[in-house]
Amino acid sequence: MQPSPAEIARTLAAGHLPAVAHIACHPGPLPVRHVTDAQGRPLLLVPTGSTLVTALRPQPGNDDTALVLDIRDVPPMSTSPALGRVWVSGWAARLTGDEARAAALDYADTDACGDLLDVGGTQALYRMDVAEVRFERTEKLVEIDPDDYAEASPDPLRAIEFDLIADLADHHMTEMGDYVRRQLGKAARPGDEPKVVRLDRYGFLVRMGSRSARLAFPRPVTDRHDLAHLLHPILCGRCSA
Repeated sequence: MQPSPAEIARTLAAGHLPAVAHIACHPGPLPVRHVTDAQGRPLLLVPTGSTLVTALRPQPGNDDTALVLDIRDVPPMSTSPALGRVWVSGWAARLTGDEARAAALDYADTDACGDLLDVGGTQALYRMDVAEVRFERTEKLVEIDPDDYAEASPDPLRAIEFDLIADLADHHMTEMGDYVRRQLGKAARPGDEPKVVRLDRYGFLVRMGSRSARLAFPRPVTDRHDLAHLLHPILCGRCSA
């Protein structure tokens, strides 16, 4: 099993990657700090004296501003393939009062940065209502239904993917190589040293020389602790081949 396009889009948009905003009536993209809430709506944290605040100011007669949030994957390792790129389109409105306070708590669930303490002063929070989601990978563009995007959940391992891959390489390379060879059987060539290059809730991608293979976990994992529990028998060689 592999992540669906909606799950990958939610993972890319979650807030662990840099993003730029393409804003209506404003030339050029602008870098923006963001996370997404439980419904996948982007929350934008913006300095009140910035160009971005000016660009997000609604036109007369409107309460919100049209924009596109553009997020590219940053692979955890130089040898890791990118997950792709996502564009989230919609309308952003500035939050105040109780809405801003509630959104700051939602923001802190992903990124508990100190600037959240200044929301309403030197910082402003905007919430974006999602109208369209597009996902691109290997030059293939997929239109994702906004409801499917909202119902999907970001991968729980994405923010710690680099640490997990590094730990496997530093402490479990022999066991992981043995496991991969057991799974691939005759497809494993002598001399190829398997290396994990991507990891998600459903499994991992290994590279062996010029070839790659995806190996699935027996079930999706929920967090780092659950992954460790699942990998223990795998690395000890007690799983089924």
